[in-house]
Parts: sequence; structure tokens; C-alpha cells
Amino acid sequence: MSERRRVEICIISDIHLGTRASHAAELNKYLKSIEPIVLIINGDWLDIWNFAAGYFPQEHIENIFLILDLARQGIPVYYLTGNHDDHMRNFSGYKFDTIQLRDEIILEVDGKKHWIFHGDKYDLSVGGSARWLAKLGGRTYDKIFQFNRFINKIRMRYGKDNILISKYIKDKVKSVVKKRVQDFEDVAIEIGIEEGFDYVICGHIHKPQIREVVSGKGKTVYMNSGDWMENLTALEYNNGDWELFYYQHDLQFKGIDRS
Repeated sequence: MSERRRVEICIISDIHLGTRASHAAELNKYLKSIEPIVLIINGDWLDIWNFAAGYFPQEHIENIFLILDLARQGIPVYYLTGNHDDHMRNFSGYKFDTIQLRDEIILEVDGKKHWIFHGDKYDLSVGGSARWLAKLGGRTYDKIFQFNRFINKIRMRYGKDNILISKYIKDKVKSVVKKRVQDFEDVAIEIGIEEGFDYVICGHIHKPQIREVVSGKGKTVYMNSGDWMENLTALEYNNGDWELFYYQHDLQFKGIDRS
């Protein structure tokens, strides 16, 4: 069995424990493969909006205990709240051993200022009067995912590749929403540049990316940690560089076996 990889900073987000779309088992395998110096959970770890579904399997429970165990080892764990676990914002600032509950954090890493937060505060489609619609959409998406999994089981019997009905529908819905609301990425990036942040790091939209943005007011690097529902990605910082980790490719490529 290979050794754990040392990761100076690991950022994961949008795990959505409590939903059938969550790939908690894969995330558990990933966490067992690394030795983080700092772990940041950037929102939507628990999907409190969907707890009424009565679904919380063993691998979801294991994920919580894995992260608690990292904290028990003395590893700083920052749990930043998102919109699906926004009830936790009532406890923002709470610290239990090395776990810190925050709405956002600012870290200085190798002389660079990093602004890290979930991102929903700048997304008009999940706030105010649109909140109830966003909650309904989350529960509907979970049902679509169940149907998607059933269809793929049938396709596998006939030797056909999996299809992502849930992702297709979600992308279509988000493309319509983007036409009507202000893009939270642009707002966050603009504020980040004005405040002098070298990096703006979000989750929320399940779109992993790293890109430099230059405007008339300055520049910043925008990063998104993706999710553990569709993309299965994380942000990793090592030796002065940020990289996106893709579970489906990188876990096998790096020769990691953490069953």
C-alpha cells in the first residue's frame, strides 16, 4: 500500500452529505490517500436542506469521522458554511479542538493573500425570495440522480457508457438562471481585486477551475474547488503552486490505493 501524499493545503467543497448524489465513498478514499497540513471544507459539507429525505448511509457517517479524526491529529480544519448548510452560520466563530467554523477566511500563504468562501452570498439565485426555489431544486435534483443511476445500471447490462442526465439538466437550468441574475463569480472577482486579494477561492457552482483574471483595477487568480457530486475534485497547494485534483484520473494516475 502506498504512502499518503503530503498536501500543504487541501480545499474540498460541495460534498452534500445526506443526498444520494454525494460521492462520499470516493471522497473517503481520497482523504485516506493524503496527509494535509491544512484542510478547508468550503461549504455544503452537510446538505441540511435535504435531511428530511431520511438518507444518511454509512459512508456519509464515515466521512464525518474521517475529518474529525484529522482534527484529532492536530490538523487545522476550517469548515466554511455554504447555502445548503447555512443553519451552521448561527455558530460561526465556534472552535472545537482544531476545527474552526467560519463563514469565510483570509489566509496569507507564501506572501499571497487568499480570500476563501463558499460563494452563495453573491449568487442572487439562492437568496431572498429565490431561496425556496433553490431548496426545491436541490430535492428534485436528488430524485433525478436516483433515476439517472437506475438508467445507467440498465445501460451497463448492454455494454453502453454511463450518461449524466442529472448534470445535463442542471447545466441547462443554470444556463437559464445566468441570463437573469448577476454572475456571482464576476462580483466576487471584482471585490477580490478591489480588496487586493491575490487569490479568490470559491465553491458553490460545482465548476472546478483555476484562471487568472485581469481588469483595469488589477488582477487576481480565481479558483473553484468543484464538488463531490459530479466532478469529484479538490484544490491542492504544494511547493508554491495550486493544482486541481481530479479523483477519476489522478487517484489512479498517482498509483494510490486506499480501499
